[in-house]
Amino acid sequence: MESLIAYAPRSAGVNAMQVAMPRPWASNDGVKTRVEDKQGFDALRFFDAAGVSRRVSKYERKEIIFTQGDPATSILYVQEGSVKLTVVSEGGKEAVVAILGPGEFLGEGCLAGQPQRVNTASTITPATLVVIEKKEMIRVLHADRGLSDQFIKYLLSRHVRAEEDLVDQLFNHSEKRLARALLRLAHDGESGQTQKTTPEISQEVLAGMIGTTRPRVNLFLNKFRKLGFIDYSGRLGALEIHASLLSVVLQE
Repeated sequence: MESLIAYAPRSAGVNAMQVAMPRPWASNDGVKTRVEDKQGFDALRFFDAAGVSRRVSKYERKEIIFTQGDPATSILYVQEGSVKLTVVSEGGKEAVVAILGPGEFLGEGCLAGQPQRVNTASTITPATLVVIEKKEMIRVLHADRGLSDQFIKYLLSRHVRAEEDLVDQLFNHSEKRLARALLRLAHDGESGQTQKTTPEISQEVLAGMIGTTRPRVNLFLNKFRKLGFIDYSGRLGALEIHASLLSVVLQE
């Protein structure tokens, strides 16, 4: 279901910049493998202030948003829900490359000239996405310095996260990779919390994220639960994550 939202362009101004500044990340200085907050910023405020024409699309659980190879004509912003990005090799092997939540973008490669989608996006939970056509996003990025600055910061933070994920995949064992993935999925930006809940996500998806098998994910989850690092939530596929799970990430 889609609804169209159109605005007349106007300057975002200082006030919009102040309310839409990104939240600080929760990082561990001096630790090679860091667990950071979502790299999103409140783009909707900028969209309103800058007069961005967009449409809102709602998706059910496990619904395809776009498929690898589709024309790349728009950028999408996750307003609610969780989205999974996967790639499939020529041999048919599938890998999970990212799990995105509220405040994050997908399909931004079209702004760099990608003619086709390089991955498949599908929902993990029911989701609401804001869709902005490529030409409109380019227009507003050129016209609004505030949105442009924040969007660049967002893209750079995604790049840093991708580098850290690659290092994690190359040098850390699967148990530590799983702990790091769970902490990242559960992080909601509220400091001081000792317990947080992940999105509803299957063990198969977790296995695809960290490059291992579902039985090994199940083994590690049971171990984490016995050690008191996690609990099973009342929602199917969701986990309650305790701050003590960070000890797995920090261990040498």
